[in-house]
Amino acid sequence: MKPLFVTTLLTLTCLFSVKAQNIDSLKTAINAMAPDTNKVMALLQLSKEYLNIEPKDAIPFAAQARDLSSSLSFSKGAALAYKYIGIAYYQQSQYIEALENWRQSLSYYESLKDLTGIANIQSNIGAIYQNQGNESKALEYLFNSLRNAEQAGDEFRIASALINIGSVYQHKAATYDKAVQYYQRALPMSEKLEDNDQIGTIAGNIGEIFLERGRTDSALYYLKRAEKAFENTVDIASVLINIGRVYENIKNYSIALQYYQEANNAAVKLDSKLYETRAQKSLGAVYFATNNQKQALVAYHQAEKLANSISSSFELKDIYKGLANTYARQKSFEQAYKYQNLLLDIKDTIYNKELDIKLSNYEFNFEIEKKQSQIDLLEKDRVLKELDIRRQKFAKYAFMAGIGLVLIITVIIYRNYRNKVKVNILLDSQKAQIETLLLNILPGEVAKELQQEGHATPRFYEKVSVLFTDFKGFTTIADSLSPQQVVAELNDFFFAFDEITERHGIEKIKTIGDSYMCAGGIPVSSEDHPIRIVRAALEIQKCMIEKNRQRVAKGLDAWEMRIGVHVGPIVAGVVGKNKYAYDIWGTTVNIASRMESNGAPGQVNISESTYELVKHEFICTYRGKISAKNIGEIDMYFVSGTRDGSSLS
Repeated sequence: MKPLFVTTLLTLTCLFSVKAQNIDSLKTAINAMAPDTNKVMALLQLSKEYLNIEPKDAIPFAAQARDLSSSLSFSKGAALAYKYIGIAYYQQSQYIEALENWRQSLSYYESLKDLTGIANIQSNIGAIYQNQGNESKALEYLFNSLRNAEQAGDEFRIASALINIGSVYQHKAATYDKAVQYYQRALPMSEKLEDNDQIGTIAGNIGEIFLERGRTDSALYYLKRAEKAFENTVDIASVLINIGRVYENIKNYSIALQYYQEANNAAVKLDSKLYETRAQKSLGAVYFATNNQKQALVAYHQAEKLANSISSSFELKDIYKGLANTYARQKSFEQAYKYQNLLLDIKDTIYNKELDIKLSNYEFNFEIEKKQSQIDLLEKDRVLKELDIRRQKFAKYAFMAGIGLVLIITVIIYRNYRNKVKVNILLDSQKAQIETLLLNILPGEVAKELQQEGHATPRFYEKVSVLFTDFKGFTTIADSLSPQQVVAELNDFFFAFDEITERHGIEKIKTIGDSYMCAGGIPVSSEDHPIRIVRAALEIQKCMIEKNRQRVAKGLDAWEMRIGVHVGPIVAGVVGKNKYAYDIWGTTVNIASRMESNGAPGQVNISESTYELVKHEFICTYRGKISAKNIGEIDMYFVSGTRDGSSLS
């Protein structure tokens, strides 16, 4: 279906209809105009023309309109100028700059009491927070947008806000009902406005929700409405693919094939490589399900070619999986092995892309917090300056009043001195708290170096043991629980893991979602860290068995976990400037992660290099090889217990 907040983006570019003009002629006309409000509007028209051609070139003209509006006290022109500058930055994915300009635009619209303009900008700001994964902040702005649109009586913006709110709720299965509720409120308004884009978006999104829930009749009803609304648009291919999915789910493969082929034809006609890729991928899946392996390979290979042309890693993941399964069914194991390896590589690529997105979101939130801090500091500085002026006036009046006020001044000075003493005591207390917090975040040696030198030097370690854990099916488990329950469950397990690793002298590195990562032999080198980390791994699995026994006794589902361990060289150091984090890097970390992902629930899976260091202490079972990117094949072993029969804590 269409991406979230599509109606917001339509609002951004389609609010003011400007007739197509020759840009050079428009520039010439502007140069001859007097510096008045008409020139402001002409500059904004020119900026809008560039928004549809090259967004970065729209900024200088909108900036001229902004400056001229400021000199003329033309608030409406300033509001539009900041809005267009924000649009240009948004289209270039420069969200911090877009947000700054839209907030300026919002302040002008608020001064004008222009409810339609306010609703528009609030919806745009909500789009930024939704893109950055901050759903609570997105909903805050979208509900304010809805409220102002309702007060203005603007049905188009009311419908847009309702659709966008539904899009946020559609992101999680637990809030599907809320999403449908807001979509169904928007649908009659969009039909009254005869806005096919809104109608298609609403119907298609509701259809997707019912499709995910397995309610095929309802899904077909809404998807058919979307098909009619999106006729002869690029989105028709997406709707046809979803209708095909409905028939594929109920195993009516012949009709599913018809819709996938129709979607492919529409995508080719409209030159949409993405939807053509998805249609071919879907055809391959149906051919595979009906044992038509020859046609499945043709479709999958065509999808592979298309996905590579648009560099779509997420589509390639499904395609490589389909090709591996199809070749395996044909007993062409060499080809199946080839695509299985490509599948593993693309999963690594997707993992890195998702990590980049998360880091980008963290950076966005950090920059927003930093800018807010700067605003707060400026406000405090203004207040302090005002206080300083008041003190000067007070001193002047005190001197004029004579010696009788000396006592009052002395009292004031003494009181200020007492306040400073209290502040110093408070600062000393806060310093002690910060030092304690730093020791909780970083290893003692690293924290000490950071305090003394102002930085921590990255270090290379020749031999470090790295352990990864991961819960099997965590996404499914998390979808069935509330956010509070998910955090409580993870805390229960991770607190227990912290106690085990601390007891064995293992350094906890970090948690990543439902994964837990720790390492032995850093920051202080030791010889027996491989043995200690394997003992810790066995104790963690023993802890999981006991906790699952308690959960089953309470009627709760058991959580299954994989553990992987590898020993090798790494680089360790502190990353970040304002928020420190001790982290490790290198091939060893990647191999440890692969040991975990290729392990089995309830088992400790170790690499060959780890096995050679601990085989005299533990009972290990050989379980085969795994292919690691840029490394080659690595032997793996399951650890089942200690050789001396000693019990674990």
